[in-house]
Amino acid sequence: MEAVNLKKKQCKIVVAVDESAESMYALSWCLSNLMSQATINTIVLLYVKPPPPVYSSLDVAGYIFSGDVIRALEAYGNDLVNSVMGRAEDICGKFSSNIKVDRLVGSGDARDVICNIVDKIKADTLVMGSHGYGFFKRAILGSVSDHCAKHVKCPVVIVKHPEKI
Repeated sequence: MEAVNLKKKQCKIVVAVDESAESMYALSWCLSNLMSQATINTIVLLYVKPPPPVYSSLDVAGYIFSGDVIRALEAYGNDLVNSVMGRAEDICGKFSSNIKVDRLVGSGDARDVICNIVDKIKADTLVMGSHGYGFFKRAILGSVSDHCAKHVKCPVVIVKHPEKI
């Protein structure tokens, strides 16, 4: 009987990152526990921006939104993306140089965007941090990690921050 070589030559792991300590901990955990020296490792840092708000000429209180306000909000969003990605890349830089890091930024509902991108790029694994919401908050907000675990085609690792256990 011929032995099957289960090791892959390339491994693509998507790590969903956001502003939270939980997502940065999940990234660190991934780098410490899922990387193999026998493979070419690619970490895909995936940040999902909320969908852009739809502005009318008047908001609820009757104030007019100027183009400057809208541009300032968009600039803030871009600064936030760059800040999160910079922190994540700093964490990656502390680990093996055998890791290629790619950035992906999506926009929309995080559950749908993460699932679509993971399937589209044919990731080998999805790693996500758990925010540790209780039953009621999870029931109201929904759990992004639960949704992704049920809908993506690859294995999903949900990492709990040790302070939330």
